[in-house]
Amino acid sequence: MGFLLIPIIILVVIVLFIAVWFFGMYNGLVRARIGSETAWSDIDVQLKRRTDLIPNLIETVKGYAAHERATLEEVTELRARAASMPRDDVAGRSQAESMLSQALGRLFAVAEAYPDLKANDGFRDLHASLDKVEETIQMARRYYNGAVRGLNVTVESFPANLIAGKFGFEQAEYFEIEDPAERAV
Repeated sequence: MGFLLIPIIILVVIVLFIAVWFFGMYNGLVRARIGSETAWSDIDVQLKRRTDLIPNLIETVKGYAAHERATLEEVTELRARAASMPRDDVAGRSQAESMLSQALGRLFAVAEAYPDLKANDGFRDLHASLDKVEETIQMARRYYNGAVRGLNVTVESFPANLIAGKFGFEQAEYFEIEDPAERAV
């Protein structure tokens, strides 16, 4: 009777070990996925803040640089395009936001030609706010890409990839800079 008890105990220990390992792997995948989703939410909030600042900036610039209509319209159009992108379309949002960043850079370059505009307190405040938001977006992008890297490594690594495949865990997309000129900076 004692000899039968030892194999049963060993079998129970092995089953418990496999169960603990399985739940640990599964929970690790869940943590990685939630971490990347949370990081994306942080980027989304900052992109919304930037989008909300742009109309005020355009109105301020309009008063000083009315004949720069093409640049103002481009920023307005790209802002609308970026705002209309689906929240979960990382590649599309990345491209649209990159184009908007380039247009904002051109708008600030235009503003350099207008000393009265540069001296305007409202413009300076908006410019400073946008600079701060851009810096926050860069930090959020780095954090998000780190979280995505962690998720993707976990999803691809053996033996977690066996669990990931069975339960629908997928790799996430990085939020990347599309423009080679902007990447060079």
